[in-house]
Amino acid sequence: MWRAKSAWGERLTDLAFFLAGSLLYGVSVNMFTAPNHIAPGGLTGLSTLVNYLFGTPIGTVIFLMNIPLFVWAVSSVGYKLVVKTVAATLLSSAAIDLMSLVIRPYLGNEILAAVFGGVAEGFALSLIFMRGGTTGGTDLIARLLGRHFRHISMAKLMMCIDILIVALSGIVYRSLESAMYALIVIFVATKLIDTVLYGTDVGTGKMLYIISDRNEEIARQILGDLDRGVTFLKSRGGYSGREGELLLCAVRRYEVCKAGDIVRSIDPNAFVIVGDAGEISGEGFREHAPSDLTLADLLRRARKKQA
Repeated sequence: MWRAKSAWGERLTDLAFFLAGSLLYGVSVNMFTAPNHIAPGGLTGLSTLVNYLFGTPIGTVIFLMNIPLFVWAVSSVGYKLVVKTVAATLLSSAAIDLMSLVIRPYLGNEILAAVFGGVAEGFALSLIFMRGGTTGGTDLIARLLGRHFRHISMAKLMMCIDILIVALSGIVYRSLESAMYALIVIFVATKLIDTVLYGTDVGTGKMLYIISDRNEEIARQILGDLDRGVTFLKSRGGYSGREGELLLCAVRRYEVCKAGDIVRSIDPNAFVIVGDAGEISGEGFREHAPSDLTLADLLRRARKKQA
């Protein structure tokens, strides 16, 4: 009974975060970016351009464009990893369209629109990412393509897609400034996501210690779904004296919920300890693995090289 209540509590928390993030995303699109002819990459940017050309609802087009990606993702990685993305995308798409009816657009200084649009988008996506969801689009395209083109990092794939859409926005709006404002939105949003999800030090995270009779299955699922390494450690029960193994896994803060969902789906009786890791260095953290890179990571690396 307690576990059932806990599972429902997790789902309600997911829904609350997705809803809050979706509403903020609606503010970003309807108040700041779309009215000021700013298309900040991704399917949201592409849908904004379609809206400008044909007057179609931005949120509806975003969801329709994501449907083939959902089908592709289910066939490639399974439905479990796609459920939260579908839910978050549906909520955010609906919020964008519904809020366009009530939100008054800001039509003042374009730079302020770009900055505050990026802030609203960054907070919105952070809330969604915290609970293991995404809004589909560029992230999902890059992750799926990355499974077939492993020699190309996810960040490079995302960057190529976003650059194409930003360049297209300059052509559609016939304004170089529109493309430049879009880059400001992307920079502000990704910087804010980094800060909210990872703190000021991207090397911090969480340590999971997992004790289960189904360690092999849990380890395979974590490796496949989260792209996180898992270490088997020898253990011996202090009371029972029984020899066994426990799993050690380092994850980012926002991945704790995903890892917990994986463990509970395989073994509801597993014993899990979650602790803080003050600093983590190595593949996937300070030095990122190709499959774990984000647009924010690539921008950060570029700034370091310039410095």
